[in-house]
Formats: sequence, C-alpha cells, structure tokens
Amino acid sequence: MEFPKNLLPDGASPEWMNKADNAWQITAATLVGLQSVPGLMILYGGMVKKKWAVNSAFMALYAFAAVLVCWVGWGFRMAFGDTLVDFWGKPAVALDEKFLLEQAFLGYFPNSTMVLFQFMFAAITLILIGGAVLGRMSFRAWMLFVPLWLTFSYTFGAYSIWCPDGWLAKLGVIDFAGGYVIHLSAGVAGFTAAYWVGPRSDKDRERFPPNNILLMLAGAGLLWMGWTGFNGGAPYAASTVSSLAALNTHVCAATSLITWLVLDIAIFGKPSVVGAVQGMITGLVCITPAAGVVQCWAAILMGIISGSIPWYTMMILHHKIKLLRYVDDTFAVFHTHAIAGCLGGILTGFFAVPKLSRLFFSVADWEKYIGLAYGLQTGRTSAGFHQMAVQLVGIAFIVCLNIVTTSLICLFIQLIVPLRLSDEELDIGDDAVHGEEAYALWDDGQRFENSKLNSIYDVDEFTSNFSNTASELQMV
Repeated sequence: MEFPKNLLPDGASPEWMNKADNAWQITAATLVGLQSVPGLMILYGGMVKKKWAVNSAFMALYAFAAVLVCWVGWGFRMAFGDTLVDFWGKPAVALDEKFLLEQAFLGYFPNSTMVLFQFMFAAITLILIGGAVLGRMSFRAWMLFVPLWLTFSYTFGAYSIWCPDGWLAKLGVIDFAGGYVIHLSAGVAGFTAAYWVGPRSDKDRERFPPNNILLMLAGAGLLWMGWTGFNGGAPYAASTVSSLAALNTHVCAATSLITWLVLDIAIFGKPSVVGAVQGMITGLVCITPAAGVVQCWAAILMGIISGSIPWYTMMILHHKIKLLRYVDDTFAVFHTHAIAGCLGGILTGFFAVPKLSRLFFSVADWEKYIGLAYGLQTGRTSAGFHQMAVQLVGIAFIVCLNIVTTSLICLFIQLIVPLRLSDEELDIGDDAVHGEEAYALWDDGQRFENSKLNSIYDVDEFTSNFSNTASELQMV
C-alpha cells in the first residue's frame, strides 16, 4: 500500500515533518500575533485617556517590530540554543536557511516555524510590560528598553524554563504556555519599570477614563480569542492535549470574568465593563501555566480563584499597602499578570494530572510531574509536595530575575535618555510626543486643530480653513 502523493516526503516536506502540526503551529502563531497587533494596540488605545491613545498603541506596535528584529538576530538562540550557562543560551543568528529548515528542538516542524511561534510570545511579553508605564514613559527610552529587556531578561527566563537544557526545566517546573516566562515576568518587570519611571501627572492619575470602551472591548475580544493559539499551540502538535488546553483556557476565562463581575456588583453596586475585562485577563493568565495538564473542572476552580484573589488585591489591598499606592502601574499589570501568574503556577502544582503531564511532556521521567492533589490521592505525597516546591522555586527565580534586570536596564537607560517625558509633554500628550492625535476634526483631508509640533500645513492655510468651517457651521 502506497501513501497518496500529497503525503509522500520530498525536498520541501521531509520525512520528519508533520504537515498538520506545522499548519496548526503557524496558525497558532498567527493567533498569538493578532493578540498583540492589533489586539493589544486596540485595547491600549481605547482604554487610556484620549490624549494618550496614539502613544499607547504606538508603543505596542514598536515593541512588536523591534522584538522580531532582535529575535532573529540573536534572541531566539539565546532562549533556545546551545548552552552558554544553565540559564542562558549562546547568542547566534536565526537567519540562514540551513538552520531555519532543520527540524526544531521539539515538535515535527522546522526551526522557522518555532522561531515564528516563540517570537509572538516574546513580543506580547514586552507589550504587556508597556501597559504598566503608559502615559508617561519617554518613547525614546521605550525604544531602548525593548531590545535590552528582551536580551537580558526574557531570554534568561525562557531558557531556564522552556529550553530542555535549562536548569528549571531539568528541575521539573511546569509552565505549560508561559504563566511564568511571559505573564509573571511581565507583571514583575512592568511594576519595577513603573517604579523607576515614576507616576503619571497628578491630573492623569486622579482621572484616567477610557476614551473608547467599545474599542477597548474589541481589543479584549481579540486577546481572548487569540488565546486559543496561545495555549493551544504550546504542545507543538495538533493533538488531544492542544484541544484540552484550548477548552480549559476559555472555561477558566469565562468563569473568572463572571466571578469578577459578581464581586463588582456585590461590593460596588454596578457591573463594570473595565472590571469584566480585567477578570477575563486574570482568568486567561491563571490557566496558562496549567492549560493542558489539568482537568476541565479544575479550570473552573482556577477561574473562581483568579477572578476573586486578584480582584481583592486590586480593589481592596492595593489601597492599603504603601508600595502599591506609590507605584503607578497604569493598567494594574502587577495584579492581572504577576498575581494571576503566581496563582496559576501554584495551582498547577496542585491540580496537575500525571496522565496529562505524560501526554504533554512525553519524556521518560514524566512521573515526577504530579500535582499535590493527585500525590495525596495516590499515596505519592512527597512527589506532590516536591512539585509544589519546584513551582515556588520557579516563581522566586522569575520574580528576583525581573526585579534585578529591569532595575539595571532602567538605570542604564537613564544614563542615555530620560526615562520620563517632560512636564509639558505629560500635560499635552500625543500631540506633544508624536505630533499626532487619535481623534481630530478634519476638513478636506486636513487637520482642523492647530498642532504646535507638527507642521503639516502653515498658519495662513489653517486660518483660512478654520474661517471657512466656522462660516459653514454658522449657516447651519
């Protein structure tokens, strides 16, 4: 019996490549990319005060582009390449066809697919960090921060946890799709960066309403749906584990959103749209380290926990702790990503199912991956406590790593350019920083408002346009 011609190996489809896995992995990478561009661009642009809409969306767009250049230049192989030390790989390019067409270190697809998929993870991490410093960080400082943090922080965490040669990977930490590498890192790094950059202007900190809630919801929807690829792509295969991971992701997110909503109504008397989005995010973050290794009923319990504990830390505890009040974390990334990421890691250590861990890791020593609940149930109590301890070690490493590296990076950037915008720029916003505004009146294709810093047209032309428009309005 012969295979159909479309299944026969050839030069472009070698024997080791699984076409279905490769197709799914590229699709998953695209879904994760859409979470950032345009997902988080739209979410950030709609969720901030009107005068910061352009700056916030542009910071996300720049980070996406800059990370890709750095990733193929040196980042990917520092995160997944040959060992330099136990927590870092040797820098090398991922540009030549010989390397890109070889089989990836995991999965049945080429390196080029792995580079693309892991780039999307790296990019969204930087964009999430940006959510903590919106409304006051210098764009020039952000341009330096992105490649430096990717190189000297992200690659450390990714290599340690996800690379088979990393020390935490060998120790047995379970981080299915980035609860530690992405979300805990982003939450801690964002909070640390917010400390060094300083707070927004007093006016902005007192009142910072979303300029477009419907646009914010559109971005949130892209973020949620894109998580199918985020967690569903983590097994590197079109498998039963990827299907379970996708289902658990949405179940946890929905449960967390509803939990947050109920708490908002019970305590504050009104259902908050912004609160519902925050609850959705905490659920998505919490399930990420566990998505394919826990039961669906466990995903519901994780959703209840992720919708309540971060709600409490953000809405109640935040106002009682001096440090949390002092650090101006614009989008509460510390609560939605650091707290939720910690919860996810701990709950993974409790709910991880040995059988599912075997299906996901596919290694000889898979029996070490057992949640405490199943350790107690099967008489392997010490193994369950060991897994819980390993999860805590992973949390401690990521927290310490990001506090130290992010602080050093911010202090270094200060030597070159100011981290913070000037008082005038803080007062004006987008027009002062970029010479552009998100919502401007237009007449015959030209700006109605007079920009101080963007000489698109001269003053006489503006005066003529203004007079004509004013006359038309009076006639109406």
